[in-house]
Amino acid sequence: MNWTDYFILGLIGLSMLISLWRGFIKEAISLATWIVAVLVAMTFSDPFADMLTPWIELPSARAVAGFAGLFLIVLILGALVNFLAGQLVKKTGLGGTDRVLGTVFGVARGVILVAVLVLLAGLTALPRDPWWQASQLMPHFERVALWLTQYLPAGVADNVRFDIPVVPVDSKLR
Repeated sequence: MNWTDYFILGLIGLSMLISLWRGFIKEAISLATWIVAVLVAMTFSDPFADMLTPWIELPSARAVAGFAGLFLIVLILGALVNFLAGQLVKKTGLGGTDRVLGTVFGVARGVILVAVLVLLAGLTALPRDPWWQASQLMPHFERVALWLTQYLPAGVADNVRFDIPVVPVDSKLR
């Protein structure tokens, strides 16, 4: 194992510890809040920005303020829901179960984060570096990253390269 493997394990471990500390409910609500905040801001930022016309003249500044304003409003509301859910978990005595499930969530989030970082690195020359090639964990994450390319636009997915043989999925099933 080289430093890359230790970094990967450290990142997954850190995600696991954060989720252990916060618990599954808080982590799940937090993730959902961020997703909803992005979707709400993307969907409603233009009408919201139009309402800011009396105060902000510059259209680009209005667009940024509209997106950021909605994003922050949803994050604040999500934080309130998260706090209330955390209090409910404490009062029901499910704290231990919540933390164990949080640990599983944290490991999964860490693995997904590493896979996305590896995917992004696959768009660069990093996979050809000696430290990358010497990693024992990197081939596993490369396979996950290659699987994730099916969700990218073809023009982007075609540029992800790891120089590993791609085994068709159904050939393993035979």
